[in-house]
Amino acid sequence: MNQYSSPNDNFPLLIILFIILNFTPLFAQISPGDLTSAHEKLEGLSNCTKCHLLGEKVQNSKCLNCHSEIKKLISSGEGYHSGSEAKGKDCSNCHSEHYGRNFKIINFNPDNFQHNKAGFELTGRHLKIDCNDCHTAELIKNKIKGRKNSYLGLETECISCHEDYHRGTLSEQCNSCHNTTSFKTPDKFNHDNTAFKLTGAHVSVDCNKCHPKEIIDGNEFQKFKGLSFTNCSPCHKDVHAGKFSIDCKSCHVSESFRKIKMQAFNHDKTDFPLEGKHKFLECSECHKSVQVIGTKLKHGRCTNCHEDYHKGEFARDGKVRDCSECHIETGFKPSLFTIEEHSQINFVLTGAHLAVPCKNCHFNNDKWHFKIPETKCSGCHQNIHGNEIDSKRMINGCITCHFTDNWRKIEYDHKITGFKLLGKHSEIICRNCHLVNEDLKAELRFASIDSNCEFCHKDIHFNQFRQEEETDCSRCHSCSSWEPSEFIHDKTLFPLKGAHLKADCSGCHKKIEIGEIRYINYKIKDFRCIACH
Repeated sequence: MNQYSSPNDNFPLLIILFIILNFTPLFAQISPGDLTSAHEKLEGLSNCTKCHLLGEKVQNSKCLNCHSEIKKLISSGEGYHSGSEAKGKDCSNCHSEHYGRNFKIINFNPDNFQHNKAGFELTGRHLKIDCNDCHTAELIKNKIKGRKNSYLGLETECISCHEDYHRGTLSEQCNSCHNTTSFKTPDKFNHDNTAFKLTGAHVSVDCNKCHPKEIIDGNEFQKFKGLSFTNCSPCHKDVHAGKFSIDCKSCHVSESFRKIKMQAFNHDKTDFPLEGKHKFLECSECHKSVQVIGTKLKHGRCTNCHEDYHKGEFARDGKVRDCSECHIETGFKPSLFTIEEHSQINFVLTGAHLAVPCKNCHFNNDKWHFKIPETKCSGCHQNIHGNEIDSKRMINGCITCHFTDNWRKIEYDHKITGFKLLGKHSEIICRNCHLVNEDLKAELRFASIDSNCEFCHKDIHFNQFRQEEETDCSRCHSCSSWEPSEFIHDKTLFPLKGAHLKADCSGCHKKIEIGEIRYINYKIKDFRCIACH
């Protein structure tokens, strides 16, 4: 319980209050110091409870009872005091009192204040103007209107500071069209959102030509709303002098007056209905001059209008085949020439060739070519093996080894080379023997690979079995295992007999270590019993 809430203590308290009120020197000891000039009207012991609870610190609720403009901002979640730096803190943390009349109870430097903390981020021209240009007594609204030296009371709507140039004809939300850099550039405005969507040549017309400026009450005004646009005549002169409909768009399009919609003429009723890209052609592209418009044009073949792009490549019996055999009116791409049709020529598409775009084979030097004289693999593919595989071993070209499904899929009868793959050799992949790394460069080699075991395998016996500059591993080992299954001790200078047949090899053949070289000695020179026993 608070010490002032006990009824038994009321009498001593009244005595203390009486002494304090009647003896000024004692009051100076109870008060921590003079209030600032902003709060000097609250000086005196009888006013303490306006800010303090009796015997306790200052409470925010008492501060906000007086500073209602701050309270309103906090309640609506607006302004600096609703931000993370001030929200939930005691007012006294930032606004201390009892430090004298001249103490700055508001320690605020507008030069380094981050304005976005007040809920209104400064951008564009707002960054360059002085604080006092906006924070003036005339612009302050609400109950603190007219207060000087205050940063409160401003509204965030543009028209609270800026004059409404549009005189109420448009929305008050200026930022729906303008940015803060320049009012003269309504870069956020999109004419497509209005009742008159700009198309064709209208897109590049200067705004002032349709929205002229005028002077009203001595001020410039530009009318954007309320213009008549039900037909073209408010802006465009009728060059036909009333001979045709006043609705220009019944014949013309907005892209250009020279582009005409022939509404009275239905081309589909002719023996040449317009389809695909033909629909978007200018009349003059087919009807070359005014004199021939309406006359019957030859149109039995595409070449009546189109040049033979292929320069006779598809001629048959001396006659150029019509474009329509491969193309349609929606465009020259894609071609109607099918894979099935491709199979009827001398190059059937199989495997990965089925997925290759036509242009990979038929488009060279910025030109399409379909009569390809060379159908061998080398016509399109570079021989990456060079001299490593001679022409004798490429009787059928690349397909001697490769498949069109995948270059990595190989099928080759290795016995043709004279080195038949047996045992483990038949299980390993080609690159284990044929991919050679030299000078940090990997190359596939075939012809230059020696069939000697030492070309792939390291001689761990250190030349003990070398004869005529070659070590033939097959004299002891087979291709199935490194176990010396082919070795017969009886063919050596020391045939095994008696107990020697059961002796462990390592008992006689010792490990030799010379520096970093380690190997087992199989070439024993001394066969005397005393050499081992």
